[in-house]
Amino acid sequence: MRHSQEEWDALTESERAEVVAALPGEVTDAEMSPPEGDRHFKAKVRALGALRSFFTRQRRRIHLSAQLPVYYPGAARFAPDLLAVLDVEDIDRDKWLVSAEGKGLDWVLEVHVGGDRKKDAEDNVSRYASLGIPEYFVYDRARNRLAAFRLPAPDARTYTPIVPQHGISESQVLGLDVQIEKDRLRFYSGTALLLESDELIARLEHMVDEVQQRAEQVQQRAEEEARLRVDEVKRRESAERELVELREELARLKALR
Repeated sequence: MRHSQEEWDALTESERAEVVAALPGEVTDAEMSPPEGDRHFKAKVRALGALRSFFTRQRRRIHLSAQLPVYYPGAARFAPDLLAVLDVEDIDRDKWLVSAEGKGLDWVLEVHVGGDRKKDAEDNVSRYASLGIPEYFVYDRARNRLAAFRLPAPDARTYTPIVPQHGISESQVLGLDVQIEKDRLRFYSGTALLLESDELIARLEHMVDEVQQRAEQVQQRAEEEARLRVDEVKRRESAERELVELREELARLKALR
């Protein structure tokens, strides 16, 4: 089901709600690339986790999603591997209907592992530019290469390549640098690496272990100090008893003189 912006504008609020509800929240197998296995899945999920953790800490209003069905007026639906829309509420969505949301996508990432490379490297370059998506990144996981494109102006509909500097491609939309390190797509905020979810979990677990160890050491010192205080009290009480006994013996001997 396709609709133009003019058709959408002519609808009443109730009619619009019916259209949104009727649009499928999934795409068909024919509309998607064939499954590409763990390398495709992990690359997508790692990138999503790193971006979501970063922007959550930044408290930035941004919607991030993977393979969310997207509907532009008059265009065939599609579901990119990863998408970002700035300055919107990050709520659960089953689809992104541009007419209903009031804005289109700001950033798209496609991950290519196998199959027709032309779809991501050529067809989508023209398609996403024609839809007015400001930035498009393509991570060719099979060749371990990154290509990135940007609209030179808001009203432009043809991308210009983002020329990497020392292997780093700047995303002006996200405010981040993107590069490939070994077999992973990495995001940087300045010089700070955005940790992926598994890395963040590992770091937090390590921090928890360190804090736990410090807590146990403090507890051990406290217990040792408590034992020392008990021993000190026992020694003092013993000395006091000995003193009493000596004084009593001294008094007894004086009485015998």
